[in-house]
Order: sequence, then C-alpha cells, then structure tokens
Amino acid sequence: MLDVSGAALHRAQARLGPTAAIPTWIEADVAGDWSLEPMDIWHDRAVFHFLTEPIDRTRYLNHLHKTLKPGGTAIVATFAPDGPDMCSGLPVVRYSSESLAQALGRNLELVQTVPHVHTTPWGTSQSFQYCRFRRRY
Repeated sequence: MLDVSGAALHRAQARLGPTAAIPTWIEADVAGDWSLEPMDIWHDRAVFHFLTEPIDRTRYLNHLHKTLKPGGTAIVATFAPDGPDMCSGLPVVRYSSESLAQALGRNLELVQTVPHVHTTPWGTSQSFQYCRFRRRY
C-alpha cells in the first residue's frame, strides 16, 4: 500500500491488525521515487485525478507500467465527467472511461467500467468512474 501520509498508513495497519504484515507499505508520493517488484494488481482509489500536471501523470504511468505484470489488472477510480472540479481544496482532472483509457495508454485494455456516486461525510454526492484494465504486454 502506498500513501503520501505515514499517519494514514499507520491507521490502515492498525485496522488490519495481525494481517498488516501481508501488504508492502510505502510512504511516498505516487509520482515520486519508489519501486516495487512487479505485481498482479494495481488499485488506485482516487489518486490519478489529482495529478493535474503532465509530468506527474507521466511519472505515475511509468510506475504503473513498471509495477503491473503483463496480464495484470489495474483498477483506477477517478472523478467522472460530472464529478467535482475540486476536492479537498485541490484541482482535479475528471475522466470518462474513454478519456482515462486514452490517458493510461494503449498498453492497458479497458475491460470494465462502473459508475459510482460517493456520498461524502458532509452529505454531498460525488460522481466517480471505476475502470478495470488489463495490461496487454
């Protein structure tokens, strides 16, 4: 599990209890310097849409392609086209399944799309787009 916040990682570890030893824990910026052995699954629950700068998206994609094994599955959740322009005071990029597939590149084949409306703790609704991809090669 990768998160920029050590506190968030510690909370997740505490919730997992004894099973916290199973995942690999990395405190880093997803667009920063880090590496893992190739994995079968990449799951991004609402990070990619915060990468508004092309250089950050390029770094993210380099990590994704280095980390996900051929035939592996990438699940990426982003704000949908009718989602918010900002989240937690930060600008975001909204994606349709097609625009996300284009942004991730032709090495990833779009397999499934699931829309989701998330209700925040403050009672507002946010439209998300969950997309499942398979790495081609």
